[in-house]
Amino acid sequence: MQIFKTPHFDFLRWRWFAIGLSWLIILTGVAVIKTKGLPLGVEFSGGTVVIVQFEQEPPDSSVIRSALERSMPGEGQNAVIQRYGPEASRQYMIRVPDVGAEAGAGLSEKADKVVAALKAGNVGSIKLPVSTEIVGPAVGQDLRRKGFLATVLSLIGILLYIAFRFQFSFAVGAVVATVHDLLVTFAFLAFFRYDLSLNVIAAILTVTGYSTNDTIVIFDRVRENVRGMRRDNLYDIVNKSVNQTMGRTVITAGTALLSAVALFLFGGEVLHGFAFTMIVGIVTGTYSSVFIAAAIAVIWQSRTKKPGKMATSAPAASASPTPKTRKPGRRRAS
Repeated sequence: MQIFKTPHFDFLRWRWFAIGLSWLIILTGVAVIKTKGLPLGVEFSGGTVVIVQFEQEPPDSSVIRSALERSMPGEGQNAVIQRYGPEASRQYMIRVPDVGAEAGAGLSEKADKVVAALKAGNVGSIKLPVSTEIVGPAVGQDLRRKGFLATVLSLIGILLYIAFRFQFSFAVGAVVATVHDLLVTFAFLAFFRYDLSLNVIAAILTVTGYSTNDTIVIFDRVRENVRGMRRDNLYDIVNKSVNQTMGRTVITAGTALLSAVALFLFGGEVLHGFAFTMIVGIVTGTYSSVFIAAAIAVIWQSRTKKPGKMATSAPAASASPTPKTRKPGRRRAS
């Protein structure tokens, strides 16, 4: 299916604007994380999550917080209370951090205290907890370490693979684009205050593979075009390659984005963080493959080029030919 017929867009013309926009988003995200922090899910921070359902219309979250503070001094003040699921479900999610010692029945006592505090506070008639999730601090720390290690190892693998298959400048462009995708995704998670959970980490690793695959498709087309465009500069070769793969990029990114949006709208509260991360990652992954990875490869190649490597500038135009002289011949008779 052909969407674009011989497009000729100058993508690299906007490379500095794209890099500047990316820096703006990343630095703003760093500022938000530094001032407000990045919310951590119970898997990483350690704590107890209790989801309760009210038989009638539930009260305001401030009423629930007051009941927790009276029965659980200190712990109730740090609790995170928010509506869970659709409004008709009448559910609240209550997360209390720091479960304390990770041993035996002590892990379940916090969930029982939350339910008892709600009943003692007369906040309304509640059913038994819909679900309870408990993670100790040691487990949370181990999960943080493994999540970080998985991300770093994936980046190293990408660098080695692309450096082996392509030129090193392409590997640098791909890794920079992948790091860019991670930082932009974390920035948007901080902007919209989504918890960093195992589901979000899974989405980030999925987006990393998706973005790398998109970048490799473009770089593979660049490698093919180099053989037939030896007299052209790398700038024109990359631009042509991006234009040639644009139809494939739009179809792939479009279908993946529609799936992520459907998951966000209809997947329920549990999958909101995962779906949101996928949406942001697909958009920024496509954007970085076109504007960041290709631009970094061109910039790196132009500054580290050695004689005999790929041409980075068009050959100089030859001198204008001398006008042809007419050969002597017979004059036409008048």
